Amino acid sequence: MKCIVCKKEAVIKLPSHHSAFCVEHFLQFFLRRVDKAIRRYRMFHANAKILVAVSGGKDSLVLWSSLLELGYDASGIFINLGIEPNSDIAEDKVKQFAKENNAQLHIVDVKDYLGATIPEVNKIVKKPICSVCGMVRRYILNSEAKRLGYSVLATGHNLDDEAATLLGNTLHWYEGYLKRQYPTLGEEQGFVRKVKPLVLCSEKETLAYAVIRQIDFDSERCPFSRGATSQFYKHILNLIEHDMPGTKQNFLCEFFRKMSGNIYNSSEKDKLTPCEICGYPTSAGKKCSFCRLKEQIGGETYMSLLEKVV
Repeated sequence: MKCIVCKKEAVIKLPSHHSAFCVEHFLQFFLRRVDKAIRRYRMFHANAKILVAVSGGKDSLVLWSSLLELGYDASGIFINLGIEPNSDIAEDKVKQFAKENNAQLHIVDVKDYLGATIPEVNKIVKKPICSVCGMVRRYILNSEAKRLGYSVLATGHNLDDEAATLLGNTLHWYEGYLKRQYPTLGEEQGFVRKVKPLVLCSEKETLAYAVIRQIDFDSERCPFSRGATSQFYKHILNLIEHDMPGTKQNFLCEFFRKMSGNIYNSSEKDKLTPCEICGYPTSAGKKCSFCRLKEQIGGETYMSLLEKVV
Protein backbone atom coordinates (compact mmCIF):
# COMPACT_ATOMS: atom_id res chain seq x y z
CA MET A 1 0.00 0.00 0.00
CA LYS A 2 1.58 3.23 -1.22
CA CYS A 3 0.90 6.88 -0.39
CA ILE A 4 -1.07 8.40 -3.28
CA VAL A 5 0.99 11.59 -3.05
CA CYS A 6 4.63 10.50 -2.76
CA LYS A 7 4.43 6.72 -3.36
CA LYS A 8 6.17 5.99 -0.06
CA GLU A 9 4.83 3.27 2.22
CA ALA A 10 1.40 4.34 3.49
CA VAL A 11 0.48 4.17 7.18
CA ILE A 12 -3.27 4.58 6.73
CA LYS A 13 -5.80 3.59 4.10
CA LEU A 14 -9.00 5.63 3.71
CA PRO A 15 -11.44 3.78 1.42
CA SER A 16 -14.03 6.55 1.76
CA HIS A 17 -11.58 8.90 0.02
CA HIS A 18 -10.06 6.23 -2.27
CA SER A 19 -6.76 7.18 -0.69
CA ALA A 20 -3.78 6.02 1.35
CA PHE A 21 -1.19 8.27 2.97
CA CYS A 22 2.24 8.25 4.56
CA VAL A 23 2.62 10.07 7.89
CA GLU A 24 3.55 13.44 6.38
CA HIS A 25 0.78 13.55 3.81
CA PHE A 26 -1.87 12.17 6.16
CA LEU A 27 -1.23 15.04 8.58
CA GLN A 28 -1.54 17.48 5.70
CA PHE A 29 -4.75 15.77 4.56
CA PHE A 30 -6.25 15.89 8.05
CA LEU A 31 -5.51 19.57 8.60
CA ARG A 32 -6.95 20.38 5.17
CA ARG A 33 -10.17 18.61 6.18
CA VAL A 34 -10.40 20.68 9.34
CA ASP A 35 -9.69 23.88 7.42
CA LYS A 36 -12.24 22.89 4.77
CA ALA A 37 -14.95 22.44 7.40
CA ILE A 38 -14.13 25.83 8.95
CA ARG A 39 -14.41 27.55 5.57
CA ARG A 40 -17.33 25.57 4.14
CA TYR A 41 -19.55 26.13 7.15
CA ARG A 42 -18.26 29.64 7.88
CA MET A 43 -17.32 28.82 11.44
CA PHE A 44 -15.02 31.70 12.35
CA HIS A 45 -12.54 34.18 10.95
CA ALA A 46 -8.76 34.04 11.25
CA ASN A 47 -8.57 36.34 14.27
CA ALA A 48 -11.40 34.75 16.25
CA LYS A 49 -10.89 34.04 19.94
CA ILE A 50 -11.82 30.35 20.24
CA LEU A 51 -12.62 28.33 23.36
CA VAL A 52 -12.26 24.58 22.85
CA ALA A 53 -14.32 22.28 25.08
CA VAL A 54 -11.84 19.56 26.06
CA SER A 55 -12.74 16.35 27.88
CA GLY A 56 -9.33 14.70 27.83
CA GLY A 57 -10.41 12.30 25.08
CA LYS A 58 -8.84 12.00 21.65
CA ASP A 59 -11.36 14.07 19.68
CA SER A 60 -11.27 17.23 21.77
CA LEU A 61 -7.48 17.17 22.16
CA VAL A 62 -7.03 16.51 18.44
CA LEU A 63 -9.33 19.46 17.73
CA TRP A 64 -7.31 21.72 20.03
CA SER A 65 -4.05 20.48 18.49
CA SER A 66 -5.21 21.00 14.91
CA LEU A 67 -6.54 24.52 15.58
CA LEU A 68 -3.21 25.48 17.15
CA GLU A 69 -1.38 23.91 14.20
CA LEU A 70 -3.49 25.95 11.80
CA GLY A 71 -2.53 29.11 13.65
CA TYR A 72 -5.76 29.94 15.46
CA ASP A 73 -6.01 31.60 18.87
CA ALA A 74 -7.47 28.59 20.68
CA SER A 75 -7.70 28.11 24.44
CA GLY A 76 -9.17 25.09 26.22
CA ILE A 77 -11.81 24.65 28.90
CA PHE A 78 -12.20 21.50 30.98
CA ILE A 79 -15.13 20.72 33.28
CA ASN A 80 -14.33 18.34 36.12
CA LEU A 81 -17.56 16.37 36.53
CA GLY A 82 -16.49 14.59 39.72
CA ILE A 83 -16.62 11.11 38.16
CA GLU A 84 -13.90 9.24 40.01
CA PRO A 85 -11.28 8.38 38.98
CA ASN A 86 -12.10 9.32 35.36
CA SER A 87 -12.43 13.07 35.81
CA ASP A 88 -9.13 13.56 37.64
CA ILE A 89 -7.26 11.38 35.12
CA ALA A 90 -8.76 13.36 32.24
CA GLU A 91 -7.91 16.66 33.92
CA ASP A 92 -4.27 15.60 34.22
CA LYS A 93 -4.17 14.72 30.50
CA VAL A 94 -5.60 18.11 29.57
CA LYS A 95 -3.19 19.99 31.83
CA GLN A 96 -0.25 18.11 30.34
CA PHE A 97 -1.39 18.91 26.79
CA ALA A 98 -1.77 22.60 27.62
CA LYS A 99 1.70 22.68 29.18
CA GLU A 100 3.35 20.91 26.23
CA ASN A 101 1.68 23.23 23.72
CA ASN A 102 2.03 26.43 25.75
CA ALA A 103 -1.74 26.92 25.49
CA GLN A 104 -4.14 28.61 27.88
CA LEU A 105 -6.46 26.31 29.84
CA HIS A 106 -9.50 27.12 31.98
CA ILE A 107 -10.69 24.53 34.51
CA VAL A 108 -14.18 24.51 36.05
CA ASP A 109 -15.48 22.24 38.80
CA VAL A 110 -19.10 21.24 38.23
CA LYS A 111 -19.76 21.60 41.98
CA ASP A 112 -19.01 25.33 41.73
CA TYR A 113 -22.03 25.66 39.47
CA LEU A 114 -24.32 22.86 40.53
CA GLY A 115 -23.38 22.14 44.12
CA ALA A 116 -23.04 18.44 43.30
CA THR A 117 -21.01 16.05 41.15
CA ILE A 118 -22.54 14.09 38.28
CA PRO A 119 -22.48 10.80 40.28
CA GLU A 120 -24.35 12.59 43.09
CA VAL A 121 -26.88 13.96 40.60
CA ASN A 122 -27.34 10.45 39.20
CA LYS A 123 -28.60 9.27 42.61
CA ILE A 124 -31.29 11.95 42.65
CA VAL A 125 -32.70 12.48 39.16
CA LYS A 126 -34.85 9.95 37.34
CA LYS A 127 -33.87 11.06 33.84
CA PRO A 128 -31.04 9.33 31.91
CA ILE A 129 -27.87 10.76 33.41
CA CYS A 130 -26.19 11.23 29.99
CA SER A 131 -28.86 13.70 28.89
CA VAL A 132 -28.69 15.52 32.25
CA CYS A 133 -24.89 15.68 32.10
CA GLY A 134 -25.05 16.99 28.54
CA MET A 135 -27.45 19.74 29.59
CA VAL A 136 -25.21 20.72 32.52
CA ARG A 137 -22.09 20.82 30.33
CA ARG A 138 -23.79 22.95 27.66
CA TYR A 139 -24.95 25.39 30.32
CA ILE A 140 -21.52 25.72 31.90
CA LEU A 141 -19.67 25.96 28.59
CA ASN A 142 -21.96 28.69 27.26
CA SER A 143 -21.83 30.60 30.55
CA GLU A 144 -18.04 30.36 30.85
CA ALA A 145 -17.46 31.33 27.21
CA LYS A 146 -19.51 34.49 27.76
CA ARG A 147 -17.89 35.26 31.11
CA LEU A 148 -14.36 34.82 29.75
CA GLY A 149 -15.05 36.84 26.61
CA TYR A 150 -14.69 34.18 23.91
CA SER A 151 -16.56 34.67 20.64
CA VAL A 152 -16.57 31.01 19.57
CA LEU A 153 -17.08 27.71 21.41
CA ALA A 154 -15.67 24.69 19.55
CA THR A 155 -16.48 21.06 20.34
CA GLY A 156 -14.76 17.87 19.16
CA HIS A 157 -17.74 16.14 17.52
CA ASN A 158 -16.42 14.16 14.56
CA LEU A 159 -18.05 12.75 11.44
CA ASP A 160 -19.05 9.48 13.14
CA ASP A 161 -20.60 11.32 16.09
CA GLU A 162 -22.68 13.59 13.89
CA ALA A 163 -23.76 10.84 11.47
CA ALA A 164 -24.92 8.67 14.40
CA THR A 165 -26.82 11.61 15.89
CA LEU A 166 -28.45 12.33 12.53
CA LEU A 167 -29.49 8.69 12.16
CA GLY A 168 -31.10 8.67 15.59
CA ASN A 169 -32.85 11.99 15.09
CA THR A 170 -34.13 10.90 11.68
CA LEU A 171 -35.38 7.48 12.82
CA HIS A 172 -37.41 9.17 15.56
CA TRP A 173 -38.15 12.37 13.58
CA TYR A 174 -36.94 14.65 16.34
CA GLU A 175 -37.61 17.80 14.36
CA GLY A 176 -36.45 20.10 17.15
CA TYR A 177 -33.02 18.45 17.22
CA LEU A 178 -32.83 18.26 13.42
CA LYS A 179 -33.37 22.00 13.20
CA ARG A 180 -30.23 22.60 15.24
CA GLN A 181 -27.98 19.88 13.83
CA TYR A 182 -25.53 21.92 11.82
CA PRO A 183 -21.75 22.42 12.10
CA THR A 184 -22.19 26.12 12.90
CA LEU A 185 -24.80 27.64 15.18
CA GLY A 186 -24.58 31.42 15.21
CA GLU A 187 -24.51 33.57 18.30
CA GLU A 188 -28.07 34.61 19.12
CA GLN A 189 -30.65 34.71 21.89
CA GLY A 190 -27.98 34.60 24.60
CA PHE A 191 -25.91 31.77 23.12
CA VAL A 192 -22.31 32.07 21.96
CA ARG A 193 -21.35 30.84 18.52
CA LYS A 194 -20.90 27.04 18.51
CA VAL A 195 -18.86 25.15 15.90
CA LYS A 196 -17.70 21.59 15.13
CA PRO A 197 -14.49 21.77 13.06
CA LEU A 198 -13.96 17.96 13.03
CA VAL A 199 -17.28 17.34 11.31
CA LEU A 200 -15.56 16.15 8.09
CA CYS A 201 -13.04 13.91 9.92
CA SER A 202 -13.90 10.32 10.79
CA GLU A 203 -13.19 8.69 14.13
CA LYS A 204 -10.53 6.57 12.44
CA GLU A 205 -8.83 9.70 11.14
CA THR A 206 -8.89 11.52 14.48
CA LEU A 207 -7.42 8.47 16.22
CA ALA A 208 -4.66 8.23 13.60
CA TYR A 209 -3.87 11.93 14.04
CA ALA A 210 -3.69 11.51 17.82
CA VAL A 211 -1.35 8.51 17.55
CA ILE A 212 0.94 10.16 14.99
CA ARG A 213 1.11 13.40 16.98
CA GLN A 214 1.68 11.35 20.16
CA ILE A 215 -1.17 13.07 21.95
CA ASP A 216 -1.60 11.50 25.38
CA PHE A 217 -5.38 11.22 25.68
CA ASP A 218 -7.78 9.54 28.09
CA SER A 219 -9.01 6.37 26.39
CA GLU A 220 -11.39 5.29 29.16
CA ARG A 221 -15.10 5.65 28.41
CA CYS A 222 -17.38 7.31 30.91
CA PRO A 223 -18.90 4.62 33.17
CA PHE A 224 -22.34 6.18 32.64
CA SER A 225 -22.16 5.81 28.84
CA ARG A 226 -22.64 2.04 28.77
CA GLY A 227 -25.64 1.09 26.66
CA ALA A 228 -25.90 4.51 25.01
CA THR A 229 -28.00 4.36 21.84
CA SER A 230 -25.42 6.46 20.00
CA GLN A 231 -23.01 3.50 20.13
CA PHE A 232 -25.62 1.28 18.51
CA TYR A 233 -26.20 3.81 15.72
CA LYS A 234 -22.44 4.04 15.15
CA HIS A 235 -22.26 0.25 14.89
CA ILE A 236 -25.03 0.17 12.27
CA LEU A 237 -23.36 2.90 10.22
CA ASN A 238 -20.00 1.14 10.42
CA LEU A 239 -21.57 -2.03 9.01
CA ILE A 240 -22.88 -0.05 6.06
CA GLU A 241 -19.61 1.87 5.66
CA HIS A 242 -17.65 -1.38 5.45
CA ASP A 243 -19.44 -2.41 2.26
CA MET A 244 -20.20 1.08 0.98
CA PRO A 245 -17.25 3.38 1.82
CA GLY A 246 -18.18 7.05 1.99
CA THR A 247 -21.76 6.42 3.13
CA LYS A 248 -21.40 8.26 6.44
CA GLN A 249 -19.87 11.31 4.81
CA ASN A 250 -22.51 11.44 2.07
CA PHE A 251 -25.34 10.90 4.55
CA LEU A 252 -24.23 13.76 6.77
CA CYS A 253 -22.99 16.25 4.19
CA GLU A 254 -26.03 15.83 1.96
CA PHE A 255 -28.24 16.52 4.97
CA PHE A 256 -26.33 19.72 5.65
CA ARG A 257 -26.51 20.73 1.99
CA LYS A 258 -30.15 19.92 1.30
CA MET A 259 -31.71 20.80 4.62
CA SER A 260 -29.77 23.89 5.67
CA GLY A 261 -32.03 26.21 3.71
CA ASN A 262 -35.22 24.60 4.98
CA ILE A 263 -34.36 23.83 8.59
CA TYR A 264 -31.22 25.58 9.81
CA ASN A 265 -32.07 28.91 8.22
CA SER A 266 -35.79 28.62 8.86
CA SER A 267 -37.49 31.76 10.12
CA GLU A 268 -39.42 29.57 12.55
CA LYS A 269 -37.06 29.67 15.52
CA ASP A 270 -37.82 28.10 18.86
CA LYS A 271 -39.12 30.84 21.11
CA LEU A 272 -36.69 31.38 23.96
CA THR A 273 -37.08 33.56 27.03
CA PRO A 274 -34.55 34.41 29.75
CA CYS A 275 -34.66 32.20 32.84
CA GLU A 276 -36.15 34.21 35.71
CA ILE A 277 -33.33 33.06 38.00
CA CYS A 278 -30.13 33.15 35.93
CA GLY A 279 -31.10 34.73 32.61
CA TYR A 280 -30.07 31.70 30.51
CA PRO A 281 -32.17 31.34 27.32
CA THR A 282 -34.81 28.65 27.76
CA SER A 283 -37.91 27.20 26.14
CA ALA A 284 -38.72 25.18 29.27
CA GLY A 285 -40.86 27.85 30.94
CA LYS A 286 -39.93 30.52 33.45
CA LYS A 287 -36.95 28.56 34.75
CA CYS A 288 -34.27 26.89 32.64
CA SER A 289 -33.53 23.18 32.99
CA PHE A 290 -30.30 23.89 34.86
CA CYS A 291 -31.97 25.99 37.54
CA ARG A 292 -34.77 23.44 37.95
CA LEU A 293 -32.11 20.76 38.40
CA LYS A 294 -30.32 22.99 40.90
CA GLU A 295 -33.53 23.30 42.92
CA GLN A 296 -34.14 19.56 42.71
CA ILE A 297 -30.78 18.60 44.17
CA GLY A 298 -31.08 21.30 46.84
CA GLY A 299 -27.62 22.75 46.40
CA GLU A 300 -26.43 25.97 47.95
CA THR A 301 -27.33 29.26 46.32
CA TYR A 302 -25.08 30.26 43.47
CA MET A 303 -26.24 33.80 42.82
CA SER A 304 -22.74 35.17 43.46
CA LEU A 305 -21.41 33.01 40.62
CA LEU A 306 -24.27 33.94 38.33
CA GLU A 307 -23.53 37.62 38.82
CA LYS A 308 -20.22 36.96 37.06
CA VAL A 309 -21.97 35.23 34.15
CA VAL A 310 -25.07 37.31 33.40
